[in-house]
Formats: sequence, C-alpha cells, structure tokens
Amino acid sequence: MTEDYPKTLLELEERFQSDEDCLAYLSKLRWPEGFICPRCGCEDSWHTNRGTFMCRECQRQTSVTAGTVFHQSRKPIQLWFRAMWHVTTQKYGANALGLKRVLGLGSYNTAWQWLHKLRRAMVRPGRDNLQGVVEVDETYVGGKKPGKRGRGAEGKELVVIAVEDKGSEGIGRIRLAHLPDASSSSLHSFVEEMIRPGAVVRTDDWSGYEGIEKKGYQRNIATSEEMKLAHLVASLLKRWILGTYQGSVKPTHLTYYLDEFTFRFNRRTSNSRGKLFYRLVQHAMSVDPAPLPTLKGPAVDFLKSVEHKM
Repeated sequence: MTEDYPKTLLELEERFQSDEDCLAYLSKLRWPEGFICPRCGCEDSWHTNRGTFMCRECQRQTSVTAGTVFHQSRKPIQLWFRAMWHVTTQKYGANALGLKRVLGLGSYNTAWQWLHKLRRAMVRPGRDNLQGVVEVDETYVGGKKPGKRGRGAEGKELVVIAVEDKGSEGIGRIRLAHLPDASSSSLHSFVEEMIRPGAVVRTDDWSGYEGIEKKGYQRNIATSEEMKLAHLVASLLKRWILGTYQGSVKPTHLTYYLDEFTFRFNRRTSNSRGKLFYRLVQHAMSVDPAPLPTLKGPAVDFLKSVEHKM
C-alpha cells in the first residue's frame, strides 16, 4: 500500500474536515483491499446509515474503529486526528496539559487518557527484532534519593536498553523495557524478546548476562567506558523525561513512556512529521482498545507479557 499522509497542518485540516473523511482514511488503512468481515471472512458488504459495514453473508455490522484505540470513543474522530498530529509533531513529546489546551478539551483527565491510549499504540504488534551488533545495558530513572547507587538502587526504576550499533552509520534502532531487577532471568528474557538470535550482544561484565550464548547469541564483554551508545540513549531518555514531564513519571506507567521515547527515537531522522502521524494512525488501528481501568492500573509487567506469548 502506498504511504498516504498529510505533509503539513494545512493539508491535515483541508483533507480531514469531517468524521466521514477520517473514517474513510481509517477504512483504507484497516482494509486496503476492501472490507473483510472479521466473523466469516466474507468480502461482500454494504455501508449502513450508521457508518458501519454490514456483511451480506452473516449480517454482522462492523465499525471501522471497533477493536482499535478509537473503540467506543464519544469524541469526534476528527478531534483524535488533531490529537495524533499534535503528539507526533511535538519534537520533545506532548503532555496532557498541552493537549488539553490545543484541542480545547474541557477535562485534563480526558487529555491524559488520550495520551496514554496513543502511547500504547506507539508499539507496532509484531515489530522486527534488533539485529547485527546490539549493545545492552541498564540505567535507573526516578527522583534523587539517598541510598545505594547502581544496580539495586533504592527509590529508582530499572530500565534496560538495547541499541543497534551501525558502526560508521551511528546508532540504529533501540528497544527499552522496565524490569523488576537485573537478574539473569530478567535480562535474558529481555534479550530474547527484543534481539534476533545470531546477533552479537555487547554487554559489560555483569553476571546477569552470563549464559546468553546458550540462547543463540554471541556475547562481547566491554568496559563501562566502551558502552557509549547505551549511555548516550540513557542520557537522552533522562533528559527527555525531565524536560517534557518534569521528571515526574509514575513507575506504574513507565512502560508507556518508554514506548513513546522509543517511537520518537527510532524515527528521529524522518524528514516529515506527517509520516510519524501516519505511523501512529496505522498502529492505532492495529492495537487493542485500552479501557479506562487499564489506563489507571499498573502497566503490564514486561516479564509477564513475555510469558504470555510463550
């Protein structure tokens, strides 16, 4: 499918002047070859007055937004498009207060919910794993508190970082995860989930990485001074959290902030903000709905999500 997206805010406003315009765009993204009934697979349907597709075979009605981030939203889809444009065109990210002001929302809570729903859409299901030479290290995020530093630090949250080393081309893609600890069980699960077998995994001499060779990886041990790529990403992550969210990120939602940082970082060289908008809309149509209770509760634990896939 040819990538089709507005390049500027003016193009966005001219092209999506109604919900009907937005739904037609979403329909093409969801069913590039035409509507297919999710129940019976029939391709023959008609469009109802309610804006749904009616399957001629099983008579099931399907909304374009059913089962997506926009599922059962009471707000106009056109407003969601404005929200996605705002989120993706802000160089350093968007916060709930800024989104509330831009969209004219009457509630801060609504803006907060929308941002968390969109953050969950920033990870594409089935995304490709990292490959080649991948540097892996951990860092800690959180407020300044007295006590132990480094692995096992109190009052801080552990984030593990994987960075593709592209040599003369610089940094490639990254993956981040919020882990409960730096044990071999946690770190090995992260490597297996994020990095393609056969890759060269560069780590420091921490014992938590021992035995990773048995999982199909080649491990290269480097000094702390040589782990420049992971250290750079860690520094940028902390600066981003401090600058965009004033350093205030709840541990229960850290996973989703990491997803947003990853989404932005991996598309940092894109010449068009419109393409980021396009990617976010694509992802929003392919991830499951996020009801309010799941937004207010803790983020899905990384290790539990890995176990669920096994």
